[in-house]
Amino acid sequence: MSTAEAAATAQARAPGSRIKSSSPRQIPVVGVVTEDEEAQGVSEPMDLNRVIKLLEETGKDDLEEKQLKSVKKVVQCYQNGLPLRDLAQIFKILNLCAGKIKKQPHFIEPAYNILKLCGLPFLKKKVSDEITYAEDTANSIALLGDLMIIPSSELRIQICKCIIDFYHAEPPKKHITGYQQASSSYKIKMAEVGGLAKTMVQSLALLENQLVEKLWVLKALQHLSASEVNCTLMVKAQAASGICAHLNDPDPSGQLLFRSSEILWNLLEKSSKEEIIQQLSNLECLLALKKVFKNLFTRGLSHYDRQLRNDILVITTIISQNPGAPMIECGFTRDLILFATFNEVKSQNPLVKGLKFSNSYEDFELKKLLFNIIVTFCKDLSTIQLLIDGKVILALLTYVKKPEKHKIVEWSAAQYEELQLHAIATLSSVAPFLIDEYMLYQGNAHVLAFLEWCDSEDSFFSHGNSFHGTGGRGNKFAQMRYSLRLLRAMVYLEHETINKDLCEKRAIQQLIGIFKNTISTYNDKEEAILLEIQSDILLILSGLCEHHIPRKEIFGTEGVDIILHVMKTDPKKLQSGLGYNVLLFSTLDSIWCCILGCYPSEDYFLEKEGIFLLLDLMALNQKKFCNLILGIMVEFCDNPKTAAHVNAWRGKKDQTAASLLIKLWRKEEKELGVKRDKHGKIVDTKKPLFTSFQEEQKITPLPANCPTTAVMDVAENIRAKIYAVLGKLDFENLPGLSAEDFVILCIIHRYLDFKIGEIWNEIYEEIKLENLRPVTTDKKILESIITASENIGKMVASLQSEMIESQARQDVQNEQKVYTKVQATHKQRELANKSWENFLARTSNVKTLKKAKRLQEKGIESSRYSERPPNAIFHRTDIEGLNTTVPSGGVVTVESTPARLVGGPLADTDIALKKLPIRGGALQRVKAVKTVNEPEKSVPT
Repeated sequence: MSTAEAAATAQARAPGSRIKSSSPRQIPVVGVVTEDEEAQGVSEPMDLNRVIKLLEETGKDDLEEKQLKSVKKVVQCYQNGLPLRDLAQIFKILNLCAGKIKKQPHFIEPAYNILKLCGLPFLKKKVSDEITYAEDTANSIALLGDLMIIPSSELRIQICKCIIDFYHAEPPKKHITGYQQASSSYKIKMAEVGGLAKTMVQSLALLENQLVEKLWVLKALQHLSASEVNCTLMVKAQAASGICAHLNDPDPSGQLLFRSSEILWNLLEKSSKEEIIQQLSNLECLLALKKVFKNLFTRGLSHYDRQLRNDILVITTIISQNPGAPMIECGFTRDLILFATFNEVKSQNPLVKGLKFSNSYEDFELKKLLFNIIVTFCKDLSTIQLLIDGKVILALLTYVKKPEKHKIVEWSAAQYEELQLHAIATLSSVAPFLIDEYMLYQGNAHVLAFLEWCDSEDSFFSHGNSFHGTGGRGNKFAQMRYSLRLLRAMVYLEHETINKDLCEKRAIQQLIGIFKNTISTYNDKEEAILLEIQSDILLILSGLCEHHIPRKEIFGTEGVDIILHVMKTDPKKLQSGLGYNVLLFSTLDSIWCCILGCYPSEDYFLEKEGIFLLLDLMALNQKKFCNLILGIMVEFCDNPKTAAHVNAWRGKKDQTAASLLIKLWRKEEKELGVKRDKHGKIVDTKKPLFTSFQEEQKITPLPANCPTTAVMDVAENIRAKIYAVLGKLDFENLPGLSAEDFVILCIIHRYLDFKIGEIWNEIYEEIKLENLRPVTTDKKILESIITASENIGKMVASLQSEMIESQARQDVQNEQKVYTKVQATHKQRELANKSWENFLARTSNVKTLKKAKRLQEKGIESSRYSERPPNAIFHRTDIEGLNTTVPSGGVVTVESTPARLVGGPLADTDIALKKLPIRGGALQRVKAVKTVNEPEKSVPT
């Protein structure tokens, strides 16, 4: 594009062309300022439109001189700042000057001077000017990027300086009356709105061989990339790939590499990382990064060079996360593996000959970054052979050993500890992909020996400064944690060679011993890390013992003891968030893998009340544990001794295991949305087990190898496990069940029949959907099976109804008994009240007393014989002169103690104590109580 065309394009974008107004407004003016007026900050009006019109004229002889003179006056009058209301006209003047530069080079100077004015603060007359003239300002600032096409080094540099000044605003040199400075961030916001960053990126293509201008543009872009909006615009202009591809351009100052890396960092942080990685994942960019990194790695000596080297490596690590990046093709992967391992594995490669890491912070960070990128490499299977050739496993295993004091110390103690932990963590990711190499270099022996040192009492002070050393200050817990993570990663490969090698090296016994020691050295400060260690040990033991009875026998009673110890943990700690949940899951997994199937261990577990502990955990009603515990219970019930333990268990409120299981069934069906009435009775006899999900999910024909919804339902909830456990406990002899439990038990008892019928019903529906017609015999059999399943549902529903009615009758009887008891109580109270009323009547009314006396005598007479037997002795049954109103009995006569002995009615008061000395004398003997003998009893005659 020519300069004239560029000017035409810029003119088309000129802010002045967008300003339209239906009402007349005051013509923008500038003033020709005298010295006195300049001191006061006052200017005489000058018509800017006249200047624009003058610049648009052509063909006159002395026109250029007039045009230059008018522009010079404009520059002089705006030397203290540009008003926002005049900005559109001023940039139009700048645009017209730029368009004349190619044919009239004298216009470079006025254009340069106007650009200098753009670096000054923008001025506003009203507070609302920033909003009113926002569009004009954004278009004006965007024009700066378009002017970069003008082939003038002076103008391009000035444009970049102007942009940089946006971020380093200075106050106006003189205050102009009636104006105030726009906000400091106003220019930056308008640059974002106008898309200046995008045009500046595009201008880099014009400056390939012009180093000075390129450095100024990169400096401007470095400032612009501080904004997320600008970074997004730069990404759209392919800034990442364009800048990265020219990292190796000649630059004696070193600014190009520094500013380019800074821009790339900002783009990665403040825009779409995925899009940036995609732009950088090409051969050209990776070759540039490779060359830069190799130069800095082998020749960089200064602190600045080392920092820049590390930044380039971080960018490379991010790019390597893209599997499509040609890291191997460009040879960068092989070089990075070499740089990561040459210090531990001696290499004859001339690239690292004579190189050595120092213990500086930058080299220390570089070593950790190289470990990180190895982890990234191992995720790409195409790099496995390069990792093998580079002897990465051997290099990392050199750190899996007890720290020793060397004659030549490469790292400080804290640095070596951090690198050691980082190397073990890296091994956990890399070793599973390089099994043969791991076994070749005796990886298991290294790790077990290192674990033995971790569990020993050797004096060692861990610094615990790094991320990997968290919780390990002053102890060896961090080393133990990462070593166990490595073992866990290898064991879970289920590679028989690795697991067999571990068992031959007595890993099971060693791990059980470590677990016991962690229990004895429990510390609240390191509680979380100890729980993680214990969880990993149990998971490793599960992986080793699963499907191997001899290894389960090695696990033995000592292993069962540590499992029982964990199961006795306070349930409140499960909600602490420290890792007790994970530990409990690991424990349940180890019961499944290390105990079940080994009868001596099962018997010992039962003997130590392990089933009681399992049921206690299940009674906590935490769904995340129930499924696993029920699975263990199903397997344990194969042991004939288990049923007695399960039936003997009692929970809160004397709850039995059967009652607990039925409660879990009821809760599970409620969550699944199974249709039941308020008593738990079957509602739909055709689909007694259907969940709400199955109701919503329409039956669709599936291939024979795909499980249907009914089949998947068995694995997706705990109903099948509850059925299996209760079935092994015998449905007929379950203690502690209520009538409601028996109603649910009817459904559980027929679970398998219902599920079979449900599957046959699915088959029948699929046949209909596929428009298939079975032969007559098959159709009859299919219909009979479905009918039989429905009949079972009706039978169970009928049985449930009988149970519910029977329970209702029993409830009525129990209620009647209670009412009868209450009624008897009330009647007894009425009799007692009536007796009391009769007693009061006898004491208060003589006639009633006499009447009662007569009735009493009459009753006595009626009880005697009509004729007296011969020689019989007559005894009177009443006492003469008795005036009591109740039947006579033993009579006691008590003579009151004389007042002179007890001191009268005030004997217990202070007054009585005062009177005692006056009466004088010692206490006298009280007369004994005289008892009248009872009359002899005899048979009435």
